[in-house]
Amino acid sequence: MMKSGTWFTSRGLLYLAALIPALYILIPIYLIMVMAFSPRDVVYDYPKPIIPRQISTETLSFFLSSFGVLDSVRNSIVVAILTLAVSLVVGAPAGYALARYVFRGQDSFRLMILATRAFPIVILAVPLVVTYIRWGLDDTVFGVALLHTAMALPTTILVTSSIFVGVSSELEEAAMTMGCSRFGAFRRVALPLALPGLAASAIFTFVLSWNEVFAAAILTVRNPTLPAKLVVQLNQSPIPFKFAGGFFILIPALLFMLFVRRYLFSLWGVKLK
Repeated sequence: MMKSGTWFTSRGLLYLAALIPALYILIPIYLIMVMAFSPRDVVYDYPKPIIPRQISTETLSFFLSSFGVLDSVRNSIVVAILTLAVSLVVGAPAGYALARYVFRGQDSFRLMILATRAFPIVILAVPLVVTYIRWGLDDTVFGVALLHTAMALPTTILVTSSIFVGVSSELEEAAMTMGCSRFGAFRRVALPLALPGLAASAIFTFVLSWNEVFAAAILTVRNPTLPAKLVVQLNQSPIPFKFAGGFFILIPALLFMLFVRRYLFSLWGVKLK
């Protein structure tokens, strides 16, 4: 009986340890969602009910009808997709090369890749803006996506390298003995086995690009992303505008995570029907 009680106690503590960080993350998301779907006068009420008594799209309509919001949402989506695509197209083969090939200075090369993330964007702001103006990339969606790719690429390369290390090279060798080329073995064998890890890397890259504020704010004026537009207008905006903006920032990232969750669960050994 003591062993059984100890087992239930340890299991309860484990669930409690998992529940606390989950609530820490989910409660603010829930409150933002509730306020976003509440009438504007209810947003100012205090104390606010945990379960909303009224559901309305008035706050969201007010937010979407604001000048330039839909354009900034479109810019954020385009920037995040471009960043994700370029990071994976460049980062996955680079990570594969680091995992499969041995060359002199390999460890130093890994350290140099990681060291590029050690420079705060604030330090690079002035030379970055000057360079973008000279190249004609300032205030463009492509320019923001290029910078976000540079920010995400080091982590993408190192993560995908760790993923491909876990994929047996013997399977690729067997595929090549059956007539596949090196690229064919990579595409048919290594890449499908690495998809769960690549999905985790894709989530990181997408969320980083979607939520990034500082670089987008200094590089854009007429074509801002949604976070850049919100941070500029945050102080002079009414509270409903802030809740609706927070909701629109959260939703695409959550939907993207929902889309790739199957690969993440596969990485953890959980199968979804």
